[in-house]
Amino acid sequence: MNFDLTEEQNLIRETVRDFAEREVKPRAQELDEKAEFSYDLTKQIGELGLFGMNLPEKYGGQGLDTLSYIIAVEELARIDGSQAATLAAHNSLGIFPLYAYGTEEQKMKYLPQLCTGEGLWSFGLTEPGAGSDSRGSKTTAVLDGDEWVINGSKIFITNGSVDIAKGCTVQAVSADENGKKTFTTIIVENGTPGFTAKSMHGKMMWRASDTAELFFDDVRVPKENLLGKVGQGSKIMLHTLDGGRLSIGAMGLGAAQGAFDLALAYANERKQFGKPISKFQINAFKLADMAMKIELARNLLYKACWLKDNDRPYSKEAAMSKLYCSETAKEVADEAVQIHGGYGLMKDYDVERIFRDQRLLQIGEGTSEIQRLVISRLIGC
Repeated sequence: MNFDLTEEQNLIRETVRDFAEREVKPRAQELDEKAEFSYDLTKQIGELGLFGMNLPEKYGGQGLDTLSYIIAVEELARIDGSQAATLAAHNSLGIFPLYAYGTEEQKMKYLPQLCTGEGLWSFGLTEPGAGSDSRGSKTTAVLDGDEWVINGSKIFITNGSVDIAKGCTVQAVSADENGKKTFTTIIVENGTPGFTAKSMHGKMMWRASDTAELFFDDVRVPKENLLGKVGQGSKIMLHTLDGGRLSIGAMGLGAAQGAFDLALAYANERKQFGKPISKFQINAFKLADMAMKIELARNLLYKACWLKDNDRPYSKEAAMSKLYCSETAKEVADEAVQIHGGYGLMKDYDVERIFRDQRLLQIGEGTSEIQRLVISRLIGC
């Protein structure tokens, strides 16, 4: 086994880390406080080539492997979960299904503009009554002549309502050729009559990322906007979520690393009873456990990426990575706040924001409970 990263992967880590430290960190606290999406940072992320970085060059991408992308998400999440969320949701949920299931015409129409940072795409799956039970969707799509007519709503959709949102891939209940209920995914562009997006406010976490409610009121789109085939909706959704779990795992890993870095630095600086608090065994052992969990999380996540890049089955490892990395983020962030003491509860300290941001990771793109269900089925339960 070779655990060395390639020269290119190391360069990506260094480049994204420098960008996150230099451009994102000075603004993260203010953007979080104002719950403000940054168009400027999003454009800069695009200029770095991080959007669509796994796509072939013909579609505007760089043709990089999964691990390179995951490292980029990890390094952004180490500093700010909001910017990492924008990147991860756009690449894993927005771009991926268009690339994996779109026709060549659809790919050429949408993908190049989604790799620049000047346009974002969302994935409309979750509904008010359909979260873990994705097959509980109520949004409908009926073929009327040469058009699909869509009615319903979606909720908690990342990148859905900003001004640069270009569209959404919507899962809807439809009927197959025999009239049987099935699930289908359809492309809906922003600005289509009857399609409205409303930004959601009052979030505890990822306050500088965009979260939206989407509404479809007799929305008509050409039948050519079908993504994949009628009845493929659940397959497309599950395939997309497999890759999405890797990016959420990267966000958990990055958050854990960021919280650990802050805790270690603080513990070495903060003095009590005449010496740095890192010299007290209780804190030293906490930091040792945090470092160990982060190492285990990174190895598991990177292995899952290796499996994907080598065309091996990776669904089980993706679920394990998402589960373990997100729960490691929870444990490490909690201990990092404890080491900071009262200061860890103050917004002036970045660890407070990381503590809030990590909480979504055990919920989004499949709860920890659902990951355990997925894993249990894949191991033969």
